[in-house]
Amino acid sequence: MATAIKKSSGSGSNKLGKLILGLLLVVLITGASVAGTYFFLQKSGVLGPVMADGSVETRAPIAPLPAPIFASLEPFTVTLHDERTTRILYLAITLRLVDEHSRTMVTEYMPEVRDRVLRLLSVQNPSYIQTPEGREKLVQDLTQLLQRPYLPQPRGPEISAVLFTAFVVQ
Repeated sequence: MATAIKKSSGSGSNKLGKLILGLLLVVLITGASVAGTYFFLQKSGVLGPVMADGSVETRAPIAPLPAPIFASLEPFTVTLHDERTTRILYLAITLRLVDEHSRTMVTEYMPEVRDRVLRLLSVQNPSYIQTPEGREKLVQDLTQLLQRPYLPQPRGPEISAVLFTAFVVQ
């Protein structure tokens, strides 16, 4: 009977030893996994460049981008002539400008800006400007036309995009 008691108490400490060994193994594997991940992220530069002393250089926060500068033109209604028909073009344009000086220039010279746009729109072919290629060509032509200087200014406004906010051909 004495031997039976020894076996049962040895069996309990054996189970406890296996449990501790299992927990130790889990902690060891988890630690190795975290260390390996940190090592590879640091080497790849995700965590930032590594300094000569082994410390990680933190990046300065990125400066916020400036707000976009837009100038809306009142909508245009133009009669377009085709070989067979007469069509009406209704077009609203917004200009995206590079700087505040360009917005001021467009605002100050608005009558001339509108005149240039109207003259260009009135010679368009209604079938062609309804195609994607035609609209893209119109954007390019408007950009070049509106960036030319407005006398007596030595240079014109800097336009980064011509945006159509309404485009209807009837």
